Amino acid sequence: MKTVILGAGIAGLTAGIALNRIGIRASVYEAAPEIKAVGAGLGLAANAIKALKKIGVEKAVMEKGRLLDALVIKDKAGRQISKTNTQASSQKYGADNFTIHRAMLHSVLLSFLHPEQVQTNKCCIDFERTGDRILLHFSDGSQDWTDYLIAADGIHSPIREKLLPDSKVRYAGYTCWRAVIDYPSDHLREASETWGPNGRFGIVPLANNKLYWFACIKAKQNDALLKKFTVNDLLHQFREYHHPIPEVLRATKNEALIWNDIADLAPLPGYAFGNILLIGDAAHATTPNMGQGACQAIEDAVILADVIEASKTIADAFQIFEKRRMERTQYIVKQSRLIGNLAQVQNKLIGSLRNTLMRALPSGAQQKQLEKILNVDF
Repeated sequence: MKTVILGAGIAGLTAGIALNRIGIRASVYEAAPEIKAVGAGLGLAANAIKALKKIGVEKAVMEKGRLLDALVIKDKAGRQISKTNTQASSQKYGADNFTIHRAMLHSVLLSFLHPEQVQTNKCCIDFERTGDRILLHFSDGSQDWTDYLIAADGIHSPIREKLLPDSKVRYAGYTCWRAVIDYPSDHLREASETWGPNGRFGIVPLANNKLYWFACIKAKQNDALLKKFTVNDLLHQFREYHHPIPEVLRATKNEALIWNDIADLAPLPGYAFGNILLIGDAAHATTPNMGQGACQAIEDAVILADVIEASKTIADAFQIFEKRRMERTQYIVKQSRLIGNLAQVQNKLIGSLRNTLMRALPSGAQQKQLEKILNVDF
């Protein structure tokens, strides 16, 4: 029985590794003409690290990043709004608040697959079912048959769009710039977000004196003016924000900027469709406000391998996977969208009230949410 994974992103590569461990060597087809270093930084929480450990890649990944001690939310003057002690959560749940460059994570995952498993320049644009098999059509005119299809082809998945033509990619209401820069960050032990009337600014230390930052502001979708923003424009936007935000922007070159509108995927009615399964962003793309996008993709891959190993058929496993994953992943999509709306408040009065209420929030409420996300039983 042949299994194909569409997409060589985090979900697809991790799924390939997890399936290898149970004796299924899936073919991984990537739409891009080559696999190269792209993207910015990301964080992996304890639930993702636990999943990586289960498939034997945790140590290799953790050698390329670093653990931080806390996540702090501040106002534009640098005053603390809230603080999450991730040293404590690391002790309870395993390594938490781990940061790594996305390209480095991608490279490590790729190294655990056999080179012949991954084929590039294979953009699947359509499929058709013939009996119990699936015929894949690629943009280069080629075709391939498979018995099982795992679609890990992202938020704009052509497979999902054919299966669920009413599925909806939703603009979140704000746009984002990112960059990874050389910056003396090895001494920094905390990630931070600053919430203010001119937008939100995040600072995330990476390994080897690299620093990942992001800036989000409310805007209309696909704003032509914001598309043209330079570092100087962002410096003007955040000129009244606390140290080291202006310094971080001054250390950034325009060519390092990555820009995109933030979007998620409206909850789907299902992930499993007979011998086809949606995973990762193709199934439950989320806004980045909880740092769980990559984490849930990794969870998907490990749980998928678990249920396949325990099931009579892969099609049965796909149905079991759906039952195990829908509630959790859709909860995260919903919560992340709510947090983003809260973080992006740019009315000064409402923002001040939000900050006051968050400072008064009991630590138990935060701990309860942490437990819901991090305490995963694979």
